[in-house]
Amino acid sequence: MGEPGGSGGTGPASQQGMRRSNLALVLRFISRTPRSRAEVAAESGLTRAAVSSLAEELIAAGLVVEEGPAAPSGKVGRPGTALGLNPDGPAGLGAEIGVEHLGTCVVDLRGEVRAWRRQEIRNRGREPAAVMADLAELLRRAAIDAGLRPAGLALAVPGLVGAEGALLQRAANLDWRDVAVAAELRLALHAAGAGELAGLPLRADNEANLGGLAELWLGGGPEHFLHVSAEAGIGSAIIVDGRLLRGARGYAGELGHVPVHPEGPRCACGAHGCLEQYAGEAAVLRAAGLEGIRGDWVALLAERAGAEDREVRTALDGAGTALGIAAAGAVNLLDPAEVVLGGGYAQLAPWLLPAMRAELAARVTVRPWSAERLTVSRLGRRGPLLGAAVGVVRSLLADPGRLQP
Repeated sequence: MGEPGGSGGTGPASQQGMRRSNLALVLRFISRTPRSRAEVAAESGLTRAAVSSLAEELIAAGLVVEEGPAAPSGKVGRPGTALGLNPDGPAGLGAEIGVEHLGTCVVDLRGEVRAWRRQEIRNRGREPAAVMADLAELLRRAAIDAGLRPAGLALAVPGLVGAEGALLQRAANLDWRDVAVAAELRLALHAAGAGELAGLPLRADNEANLGGLAELWLGGGPEHFLHVSAEAGIGSAIIVDGRLLRGARGYAGELGHVPVHPEGPRCACGAHGCLEQYAGEAAVLRAAGLEGIRGDWVALLAERAGAEDREVRTALDGAGTALGIAAAGAVNLLDPAEVVLGGGYAQLAPWLLPAMRAELAARVTVRPWSAERLTVSRLGRRGPLLGAAVGVVRSLLADPGRLQP
């Protein structure tokens, strides 16, 4: 059966699909480094005429700009004009809901951060509508700060998100269940006078997933790794062959609810002895004698551990032991090239790593394993928000045809 509008797959729909694919191909070459139309034609296998036509479409869409003469190629003749990504073109807009903060970020097509806002606020137990109202205002201000036109919006949340990226099914540390986060945020954006942002493509994802993807895209590490991170809870992202492993329903990576001591205390998830009961925020603060404090718990622990606070160091050592036990099980199961500590754990790494390394060395049966395979993210706590915003840009670069009329 032929394509709609033609026969044998050669009709208008097929031609439109081919042109959309070629737009992405040309943009892929330009996004690596500025190059001339002739260079793109030579590298892509497309004709110069086709590349010129496609380049004009990308320029008209605001994705590409002419940057001046291309670098000399050594060939005789006048050098062409270099094409590069437009730093003032469509942008990626990211948002994050944390238990103790809200954040927004705008990145341009080149991946440069053009706006960054963070608000410290306790969201645990607040109504979703109230949280979304604060986040919408933060997004509105970030978009104004950047002065760019967002092409989409991605939201990082601390909980289980359905496969469609619209429903937050459970966020124990927020005390939220079955929240239509995409719809709630759109309503809040309209109420904040940011209707243009409410109309953007919008998708939510687990914060640990986005932190892991940011590490893949920006961290310069391998294509097989386990990314372990923490804020109030503990999450992980499993990257295999350069792709996020989501699982059958999108819930892969819930390392915080892997039991490390099955007879241990009851967790908020209903099970007993979960990793979060030994290495999560509440557990570590309790062990350090700081139960009930408010504010940035990671910064407080890092400050006190750096000041030789013995009780805090003992608490972090215990957390590192629990993390090492859980990570060893994951390594034996998945055989990643590295285990990467991100989020709040990146800031606490100096006091977590010794115990983690000891447990991994003792428990990992997959050989060879070495201490160097346990690394620390250079993105730290910025990962989820960067992953959200950069993911929007990457989606656009992979399919620029969606901006075409």
